[in-house]
Amino acid sequence: MSRIPITGIGVVAPGAIGVDAFRAQLASGVTAITEIDRFDTAGLTAHTAALVRDFKPRDFIHPMKLRRMNALSRLAVAAAKLAIEDCGGALGPETGVAIGTAFGPVQTSVDYMQEYVAKGAALAPPQLFAESVANAPGSHIAIEWNLRGFNVTITQRESSALAAAMYASTQLLKNSVRAALIGGVDEANEMLFSVLDRIGALAAEARPFDRQRRGLVLGEAGAVLVAGGGSRKPYGWISGFGIARDTTASISDWGEDPEAVVSAMRAAIEDAELSVEQIDAIYASANGSVRGDALEERALRSLFGERVPPVVATKGLFGEYAAGGALQIAAALIALEEQQVHASPGFEEGDLPVTRETREVELRHVLVNSLSAGGGIVCAVLSREGAS
Repeated sequence: MSRIPITGIGVVAPGAIGVDAFRAQLASGVTAITEIDRFDTAGLTAHTAALVRDFKPRDFIHPMKLRRMNALSRLAVAAAKLAIEDCGGALGPETGVAIGTAFGPVQTSVDYMQEYVAKGAALAPPQLFAESVANAPGSHIAIEWNLRGFNVTITQRESSALAAAMYASTQLLKNSVRAALIGGVDEANEMLFSVLDRIGALAAEARPFDRQRRGLVLGEAGAVLVAGGGSRKPYGWISGFGIARDTTASISDWGEDPEAVVSAMRAAIEDAELSVEQIDAIYASANGSVRGDALEERALRSLFGERVPPVVATKGLFGEYAAGGALQIAAALIALEEQQVHASPGFEEGDLPVTRETREVELRHVLVNSLSAGGGIVCAVLSREGAS
């Protein structure tokens, strides 16, 4: 495929608001996972998460508009504002919006149903109902900047943001729009946390690819990228996508078919008109889950053999579901710009060459993986240069 420039990055993440803070967080290698103080975890097994703190929505959104937005929409709109400012230029009305979210506005749905049960249909707040749908954040973004291109929201668990990026890229290549805002948004809330804890998905700490991993840690964030527009020099270029499905996966867990993952990775590399040997680093999907990490590791060994390039696992920094995978893309783009791979907090012992510290590496092409519980797989190749 033709390569698509990414000229802006907007991030509202645990420990990092704005691309410069995000860059510093990546370089430090210090995890943003801490004890939960937002809601009560008594009686549960896990008590940690990666939460967005020190975020003041009024710094990004007019107060009169704030009351029409839930927490999820506020994260997305703030991230979009930061991305547009970062790209160095206003976006035209023909710009599209593609947002991914793993679970959407769970807390708003809970709040609405509580009001519905307590007061009845006639008195349940309509504003809560309007914000209870997954596409509310993308709609607010389009309204805020008068963007009239496509507007899609994709919910594919861990692969949501990469799937959104793939859709937007196809529209850009068709010249349906001149630019697009691509990203993801997710929030940590009591309902989601308790459900994940009770099905045994959560652990006290995130240890991607580590032999002692026990499960994932919940995270939240909003992250938006500007694709195809802006005046800033690109961080990097989207140069290929691959998609596949692991039919051995259950509806809520990862499967056992590494060849499905291999086919998606290979398709992304071929779409970028590259060979496997030209991949210089991998920003992995690994989140500390026992089955998911094992599946990805087997796939990487199958595709790359003994020459597996440096593997970076960012979810030890920011948790899982944080921006539906968009933080992985942002981190890989910053790696391309800075020519260094980042540390992978939580990894201590394993068979893959997982990075233990931030270090300089010549990077031309980076593979980004996203494996969803349920079997969805989306992979992308990001490149340093715009021409192959």
